[in-house]
Amino acid sequence: MNRRKALQKTGWFSGAALLAPLWLGLLESCKSEPRLDWQPLFFTELEARTIAALLDMILPATDTPGALDVKADMFIDKVLAKTYDAAGKADFRERLAAFNASCETTYGKKFIDLSEQDKIAVLKREESNSPKFNRGVWGKTIGEQLPVGFYRGLKSMAVWAYCTSEEIGENVLSYDPVPGIYEPCKPIDEVGNRWSL
Repeated sequence: MNRRKALQKTGWFSGAALLAPLWLGLLESCKSEPRLDWQPLFFTELEARTIAALLDMILPATDTPGALDVKADMFIDKVLAKTYDAAGKADFRERLAAFNASCETTYGKKFIDLSEQDKIAVLKREESNSPKFNRGVWGKTIGEQLPVGFYRGLKSMAVWAYCTSEEIGENVLSYDPVPGIYEPCKPIDEVGNRWSL
């Protein structure tokens, strides 16, 4: 082998040795980036990942399942896709984009890219600045309801999706199936008082 070929091969090997960690780092970063494992009907991938990150902060898994464990993000996506009209969909999308723009203005990143501490700070700010729902009596709102904004509306949808899920309804909340168990031959003394329903 001549000297020129030897130097050329040495150059290739040293270049590969220097670039190998960089390539491995890029491959690892691609692996660790969260990917959706479902196909949204309404959300774009960025919107779906943002909603998932928000729901995971609002209702995280503890000793009970979290919002993502019961697929609350998928439920909200379906509700938006199938029940909102074009104006409602556009409004939700605009408010979500404004939320992300606010995060970028304050922290220089979209919500999903923020650190855990910054995400908590964003949610605390939203919690204190968002108008609250008015109290209600018999399903009627007392007084004029002001728009509650993106965060409070999403939080309300998240709680609704969470509490109406089968997993939470049957295994976490008290569950009494209606119409109940049919017991045709139960002695009257075991029944007790008459039932009001």
